[in-house]
Amino acid sequence: MANTVPDISLNDGNTIPQLGFGVFQIEPKDTATAVGKALEVGYRHIDTAEMYGNEAEVGQAVRTSGLDRGEVFVTSKLNNGFHRPDDARKAFESTLRELQFDYLDLFLIHWPLPTLYDGDYVSTWKVLEELRRDGLVRSIGVSNFQVAHLERLAAEADVVPAVNQIEAHPYFGNEEVRAYDKAHNIVTEAWSPIAQGKVLDDPTIVDIAQEVSHTPAQVVLRWHVQRGDVVFPKSTTPKRIEENFHIFDFELDDAAMDRITNLDKGEAGRQGPNPDTFDYVPS
Repeated sequence: MANTVPDISLNDGNTIPQLGFGVFQIEPKDTATAVGKALEVGYRHIDTAEMYGNEAEVGQAVRTSGLDRGEVFVTSKLNNGFHRPDDARKAFESTLRELQFDYLDLFLIHWPLPTLYDGDYVSTWKVLEELRRDGLVRSIGVSNFQVAHLERLAAEADVVPAVNQIEAHPYFGNEEVRAYDKAHNIVTEAWSPIAQGKVLDDPTIVDIAQEVSHTPAQVVLRWHVQRGDVVFPKSTTPKRIEENFHIFDFELDDAAMDRITNLDKGEAGRQGPNPDTFDYVPS
């Protein structure tokens, strides 16, 4: 089996590489080097956000990689402080300036923030619809949207999100949201795919890793891929960046997949904040 990253088709006719490289919590000073290494290894999908503070360094790495802009799929996300429509437009312009790009492949509302902005994420979403119509972004989506948030967009907006980026890993499968996404042709992207490392010592994961002669991280990332989700591990360690890319030269059988899926702890397994109550706005 060749180590080629598959593309997944989005509901708007575009495609997205199923494996990407995440830069959450990578310091700006380390970002260009890490992204440069990822591009050298073969990653062609980079996931950043306004709130990560490292968009400029992502853009720098893409520009100095020797690759054409069109060869690298780049995602960013709207800062929680800029949900009002005029602010959202300005924030997107700032993202393009930071990256020094003339378009973005994918732009997401980072969090729904239902307890802020009078609970109005629909007018924010309509700005993303505008940006897509204007050709400034190829695809638009959401992040951390629960079923109720997605249903409200379906009722009040014109465009179905292309993706929903949510917390998902063996300890928190987030199955209700994944099922809604699948039923409505929304691609699920999994953030925190290895639960910030917490699943890597799990005896079940360790056993399976030994059985298939791969690392625990590779096994968990492979599980995500076989479930059909997009995944973007992050690391600043060159060896790990490379290892995480090599997940397409083996397969997990149904029994191994089930053993990992059965590690789900439900809501108790969630590592990040609950989107229904999360209200953080950077000062």
